Amino acid sequence: MNSKQAYIALNLLPHIGPVRVHRLLEHFGNPKSILSAKVEELMQVKGIGQEASKSIANWRTLIDLQDELKKIQARDIGIITTEDDNYPSLLKKIYAPPIVLYIWGRLEKSDSDAISIVGSRQATYYGKQTARKFGFQLAHAGLCVISGLARGIDSAAHEGALAAGGRTIAVIGSGLGKLYPKENQCLAEKISRNGAVISEFPVDFPPQKRSFPQRNRIVAGWGQGTLVIEAGAKSGALITAGQASDSNRDVYAVPGQVDRQESQGANRLIQQGAKLVIDARDVLEEMAIEFTDVGKKPEICSSRAKLMSNSEKIIYGSLGPDQAHIDEVSNQVNMGVAEVSATLLKLEIKQLVKQLPGNYFVKLV
Repeated sequence: MNSKQAYIALNLLPHIGPVRVHRLLEHFGNPKSILSAKVEELMQVKGIGQEASKSIANWRTLIDLQDELKKIQARDIGIITTEDDNYPSLLKKIYAPPIVLYIWGRLEKSDSDAISIVGSRQATYYGKQTARKFGFQLAHAGLCVISGLARGIDSAAHEGALAAGGRTIAVIGSGLGKLYPKENQCLAEKISRNGAVISEFPVDFPPQKRSFPQRNRIVAGWGQGTLVIEAGAKSGALITAGQASDSNRDVYAVPGQVDRQESQGANRLIQQGAKLVIDARDVLEEMAIEFTDVGKKPEICSSRAKLMSNSEKIIYGSLGPDQAHIDEVSNQVNMGVAEVSATLLKLEIKQLVKQLPGNYFVKLV
């Protein structure tokens, strides 16, 4: 058994957790020594009681390590631990960093330049569009967008980053073999090709109520800051924002209508000192990152074909000097609203169109 397999074994044990494992590592030095220690030796470590000590000492009878290793191999899952060089540097600094990360996809060194985007699962259309826009802009600027693959804001943020051709990482609250929610399987596959889907749980670990707050600390700890877009007064996104603050990370929030339940959490965060942002530039300026290529009006006369895809050309060409509703555009170009929405977002990033209230759009140049 090598060191990585020993970490996997410790991660499989129930009621042990990263806090206890890190205390044990401080005492024994490496995971293999922990697994080979006797009950009396384990109990000498502060916070490791008799029950946990017996579990560790008898780990071979409690877990099936070989079965887990077969599942990892069968799904071509990557494994990294806190000993690996490509373990996210900021994540190491949080309280109780995960001892094992299961990876579907790949990590890159640039993924350490990251921003976390979170929000309500019951997001409004406005909230989803805002999350897509911020995801697109921040990924376009070179940041890796971190979120939780949940319905609503999370999914929209991932979609925006993918539309920009940027990096995005989804941290889930279940094992990679029990992906949740199931309807996001297709989105997860796209993310795995342009980033990674990450879990600290064993392959077939089912989604549980307690596992999502545990997941949130990774979302908050990976990024240099956390952006909240639409969150109710008791939203899990507020837990993530609190964890980000506890880890000395910046917290940003997009303001919403004061009379909407979906806006109460984000507005309250602003009231408590979160940075109010209305554009990705606000985030990037705070992080001292240059917003490349965005903010400069593109030259479109002779080079329009080079700057726009076919769908962008069609939709851009359908717009006139008067405002047009997204449904009108969709009918005119004979494309679905979702495709039109994503394409208009790209045109807006390029400063070729502008979105007006009520999902109306107007050509700028």
